[in-house]
Amino acid sequence: MEAMRAATSLVSASKMDAVSFSSSTQMSSEVGIKPRFCAAGCVKCAPVSFAMRSNGSSSSSGLRSECSSSSSSLFSSSSRLATGTMKSAKEGRTSSSSSSSSAAVVVKSLLMEEKGAGTHTFADTRLLETLRDFVPLLESNNRGGTGTGTEMYAPDFTSVDDEIDMSFSLEVQLPAALEEDKLWQRMRQEARWDAVKEPLLASYLYSTILSHRSLESALAFHLGNKLSSSTLLSTQLCNLINDTFMEDASIRSAMREDIKAVKERDPAFVSYSHCMLNFKGYLACQAYRVAHHLWNQGRTSLALAFQSRISEVFQVDIHPAAEIGSGIMLDHATGIVVGETARIGNNVSILHQVTLGGTGAVESDRHPKIGDGVLIGAGAIILGNIKIGDGAKIGAGSIVLHDVPPCTTAVGNPARLLGGKQSPTKLKEIPSETMDHTSFIKGWSDYII
Repeated sequence: MEAMRAATSLVSASKMDAVSFSSSTQMSSEVGIKPRFCAAGCVKCAPVSFAMRSNGSSSSSGLRSECSSSSSSLFSSSSRLATGTMKSAKEGRTSSSSSSSSAAVVVKSLLMEEKGAGTHTFADTRLLETLRDFVPLLESNNRGGTGTGTEMYAPDFTSVDDEIDMSFSLEVQLPAALEEDKLWQRMRQEARWDAVKEPLLASYLYSTILSHRSLESALAFHLGNKLSSSTLLSTQLCNLINDTFMEDASIRSAMREDIKAVKERDPAFVSYSHCMLNFKGYLACQAYRVAHHLWNQGRTSLALAFQSRISEVFQVDIHPAAEIGSGIMLDHATGIVVGETARIGNNVSILHQVTLGGTGAVESDRHPKIGDGVLIGAGAIILGNIKIGDGAKIGAGSIVLHDVPPCTTAVGNPARLLGGKQSPTKLKEIPSETMDHTSFIKGWSDYII
């Protein structure tokens, strides 16, 4: 509790104009603060180790030979450090240019000590998470220098005094550019809970999700590691993918629409974090979007290299020149093939072993055009420059060689329209959302097993 009070006092003090952190820095060396996590990455310490490294700490600062030392001396040292900082603030000493950097160091020390203890309440955890988000803001403010107009954004505590009540609510004032991404925050909450339930996954979850500050960063890191090889380094791929996400707003929007589509349509959906980490259909689709962006930039060789790696890793072969909308679900995804001149609209669901290919008789525009809201069943083969109308359904195992009108069902080999070509049965719902593959069979009087 003493360290929590000290942390709160420190954050409040950082918002005052007349603060000197030089005495705090000196005191830090005197008391010999030691981080409470190890570089080896044990179950207890790994989450904080990963998180602190992601905020710019050198890995050597996390060196530690054991994890069982008492926390009381560490708490008291941090308490004295923060108290000294607060005292300096109250005395109105002149602030130095290193105030933000020193504050970040102190808050990091408090984070490492408190998180390692593992004995605090939920309210304490909320405070620690807030302080963790506060560290990069302090460092960013310090990098901005003086006279740049950079404003210090700090947690705004509703109640801060000598006897602080730990039941207070937290409100973090962030710049407009850092507005809360609700889907990303939900994903982080899920990852935290999974780390608690399965300690074996703690390091994995913190390195792939919790150590990142945005969905784009986490997805770029994960895809970069998935698609890397002995000759394509993960660090280079991570940077390339992240840069692509930052350059193209349509990709950032589509990646969110895609994961929402999976949640709404797939009964096997467990959580957003599980989908982002483990659904290869989702991952393959996002990797394709990067390759498509590179193709449109004229970086043909790199785009084709991406296509090859996506095919090898996820067993999904999508040509980077193909055009695909948003709200796409590639369910299971194994064996999906999409040709160069194919186009897929928005809100489309495609199952495994689907082929959108050419007939071999045409060399230019030779692949299918799939409308919005279409459902394509497992193993369906659609060949040639034909159009599948909006809201149509293609039955599993069908081979389609001709246009399919909107809101109709095509099944069989070769495919025929349900209800006949002259007056086909019209669908009343969007098939890609209902995911209904078999209800049309009820109308077949000759269907016998």
